[in-house]
Amino acid sequence: MSKPKIGIIPGDPGGIGPELIAKLLADRQTQQKADILLIGDGHLFAQGMDQAGVSFELCSCKPLQGNWKVSKAGYAHFDRQTIAQEEVSIAEVTLANGLSALSNLNCALELARDGIIDAITFGPFNKAALIEAGLGHEDELHYMAEFLGVETYISELNTLEGLWTSRVSSHIALKEVPDYITEHRISEAVHLIDKTLRRSGMSRPRLSVAALNPHAGDNGNFGREEIEVIAPSVQKLQAKQMNVDGPWPSDTVFLKAKAGEVDGIITMYHDQGQIALKLMGFDRGVTVQGGIPFPVTTPAHGTAFDIAGTGTADVKAMMAAFDIACNMVSNWQ
Repeated sequence: MSKPKIGIIPGDPGGIGPELIAKLLADRQTQQKADILLIGDGHLFAQGMDQAGVSFELCSCKPLQGNWKVSKAGYAHFDRQTIAQEEVSIAEVTLANGLSALSNLNCALELARDGIIDAITFGPFNKAALIEAGLGHEDELHYMAEFLGVETYISELNTLEGLWTSRVSSHIALKEVPDYITEHRISEAVHLIDKTLRRSGMSRPRLSVAALNPHAGDNGNFGREEIEVIAPSVQKLQAKQMNVDGPWPSDTVFLKAKAGEVDGIITMYHDQGQIALKLMGFDRGVTVQGGIPFPVTTPAHGTAFDIAGTGTADVKAMMAAFDIACNMVSNWQ
């Protein structure tokens, strides 16, 4: 069985992405798990090696011209010129950093779309820099969807050591959330996490839907979304043989997850799931770009400008993102 072909891009040049990638690739087991193509400026990967205090060989290749795999020690490298070395600003939001990150993302998306790589793992992006560079969307997921022509439901999914979450709404103001709580969006969020978990190797994921209001609305005393929208949506999904229950109060549904009773939780808004997961393991969480036609993963913790350039970044989330990408390629259907 051939190994997954994983493309890796640095993310924001001024963040901890280059350092994390260097630490990931310095682990001898990494090269055994996949054929890896590094996509981006050589000096950014060298920067990461310097920050991490490690070294490995970059083997120049031209993936658009055919087989890019390397047989010797080191990693295949598609060298690009997206930013001059002197333009890299560590721990700063700059147009140059954003343009570099966006250019490397575009290249990786094209390579995955054309089947040259199977999946993408990227170092963290800085959204402010991407927006300044012309992202044109609330986040990179919606940008990717437009770039690839995806018109079906998309959502970020977050995962930590086997527990997954999806969202009915995401990067919007909290006051707008109730307008997003519809039967259609709940159904799409449930189907997306079910499909994604199956692609990660689970045969029949156990899913729970979180409520929107305190105490799941307390029988309508604190809101009627549970009675009028969420519970009927769950019942219709159950009638279609989906392994899902709810709505559960959001302050207790994660206790079910912690006890190992569920595999995935569908949350109503961004922080409802993110707070729980990050408290459970901030340095190990992973974001999966749900709905994209190939696996795309990244650490959930962001660019960490407060420690960028210090060599102290923890690699566990980057390793988890890489492992999930490999696993999803192997189980993709």
